[in-house]
Amino acid sequence: MDFSEINTRGLVLLGCGKMGSALLEGWLKGGIDASAVYVLDPNPSDWVKAQGVHINDNLPENPAIALLAVKPQMMGDALPRMAALGNGTTLFLSIAAGTSIAHFEQALGDETPIVRSMPNTPAAVGKGITAIVGNSRATAQHLDMAEGLLRAVGQVVRLEDEGQIDAVTGVSGSGPAYVFHLIETMAAAGVAQGLPPEMAMQLAKATVAGAGALAEQAEEDPAQLRINVTSPGGTTAAALKVLMDEDHGFPELVGRAVKAATDRGRELGK
Repeated sequence: MDFSEINTRGLVLLGCGKMGSALLEGWLKGGIDASAVYVLDPNPSDWVKAQGVHINDNLPENPAIALLAVKPQMMGDALPRMAALGNGTTLFLSIAAGTSIAHFEQALGDETPIVRSMPNTPAAVGKGITAIVGNSRATAQHLDMAEGLLRAVGQVVRLEDEGQIDAVTGVSGSGPAYVFHLIETMAAAGVAQGLPPEMAMQLAKATVAGAGALAEQAEEDPAQLRINVTSPGGTTAAALKVLMDEDHGFPELVGRAVKAATDRGRELGK
């Protein structure tokens, strides 16, 4: 992506915790000048301080983009500081969960171009996936800019409307925790069947990571990949009979889990 506009006008990063730092690292590697980045954070890490970016300095008058990366509960205190940049040509890009576009428009002005996004924690290792959606003031160029910045930490998908973002939260936003728990339970089950704990955990981690990589790279869909490794009457078939049970297996359990996360996201967004 061409970052010339950002390097000329500047980029403001409000909040530079784990997600903000992961993004910043990707941007600097991707061609954004450190001198064009203005970080606002009360407790910047030693790593951030060593990058050559502006830290808690005066902001440029008309930055190309302001990325909001503070926790949702801190947004109320942080937004007023950014209000002077609203109703202009600065694009506001939020990665904060549960904060609606309408909330930002109320705080920044309804003529402010805004893109709301939902990333996930694998962004910390460049394997994230982020969904984005813009308000009526966000142009195609704004969405391209937002996507280019977020691609620094993984894949990006575009939503048709903001109402879909709670479902994204339920699937990919909260989803890494589901997979971490799957690893936990697979390892515990291995221990129950006689494996040493460290070995069981190593087997579980490598299996989930490897299967995920294979699912992403293979031409076949996951259903076909499952069929490919399931011999009739074999060990995998025996396990899948339990996991695919419509009343007590993954279909019912994961469906309830994703719905619970989606519903909670809607509640928090009100």
